Amino acid sequence: MGRADETLSYLLDLDGEEIIYDGGHVARFKVKEIGATPEKPHGISYSLTFHARDGRRLMGYDNAHGVAHRGGKFVERHAAFDHWHRDETDEGRPYQFVTAEKLIADFFDEIERILKEKNDG
Repeated sequence: MGRADETLSYLLDLDGEEIIYDGGHVARFKVKEIGATPEKPHGISYSLTFHARDGRRLMGYDNAHGVAHRGGKFVERHAAFDHWHRDETDEGRPYQFVTAEKLIADFFDEIERILKEKNDG
């Protein structure tokens, strides 16, 4: 089994998990293996979300739906649904899925950013 397979297995194993942070913030994971499609070419359906104590989603990465691509008419369009929501008002921005390992790292990096902003604010 290659490293990419191991991190994909790790991501799939996170399905249903919740990590509760100090202050009541919660990271939630929903990950299912599916058949590869043009919209979900990696063969997984995922939603990694970070919530405030009151349940509001503060940030998330998912591939549940397509999002509008920002930029001019020459911006390359992707069929893949991968995207992320930087904050609770963000309708989504494209996310370039590279590996499950990078997705997990990016998700936890954003959690760190949010918690740091809340502690500095």
